[in-house]
Amino acid sequence: MAKRYVSNERITPQLFANPLMEKLSHVHPSVPLILYIPVITYCLYLAATRTDLGAGHIVLLFFVGIVAWTLAEYAIHRFVFHYEPKSRLGQRIHFLAHGVHHDYPRDPLRLVMPPVISIPLAIFFYVLFKAVLGITVTLPFYAGFVFGYLCYDMIHYATHHFSLKESKVALWLKQYHSLHHYQDERYAYGVSNPLWDYVFRTTPKVLHSKASKDTA
Repeated sequence: MAKRYVSNERITPQLFANPLMEKLSHVHPSVPLILYIPVITYCLYLAATRTDLGAGHIVLLFFVGIVAWTLAEYAIHRFVFHYEPKSRLGQRIHFLAHGVHHDYPRDPLRLVMPPVISIPLAIFFYVLFKAVLGITVTLPFYAGFVFGYLCYDMIHYATHHFSLKESKVALWLKQYHSLHHYQDERYAYGVSNPLWDYVFRTTPKVLHSKASKDTA
């Protein structure tokens, strides 16, 4: 696989000539928390007060929603963010959506999903879940799904912005995600966790090499 340009500087390159468009592409890591913690809280409140679901069912559906997000995270990262379009317009859109992150992985203002992308996606998934599952199941399930997204965004920010040496688990996730950026971007699509990489066999080759040496 050909090596691509990668800057390790903590800089935010200009993407748009239009000042408003450029500003909308800059996102402080607190923005997803401000936007979506109220959504999670309200969905759980409605599930507890406006449905006949018991506490156990709400907790279970919330957890299932988290797991569903991890699959969505993997699928979006692998099949959308790493889809390689042929047209010039498609390549431009791909670069703006994800390519710039690979070129500037330490850009502090483009490490969480901008609201102009996350809000339409949040609405899409809510409408989809409501149509398929019904409102009663959707409320706690969607709360878990959005919580999973928040965990993803915060973990992604942390893996690029902090050393994480205080926690072995967090440091491992940082190193795992670094393999995606600096070894081979065709592997390690999971950011918040490696579950689906193991399921779909996209764990980095270096992990297989290490496992072989450890069992030799």
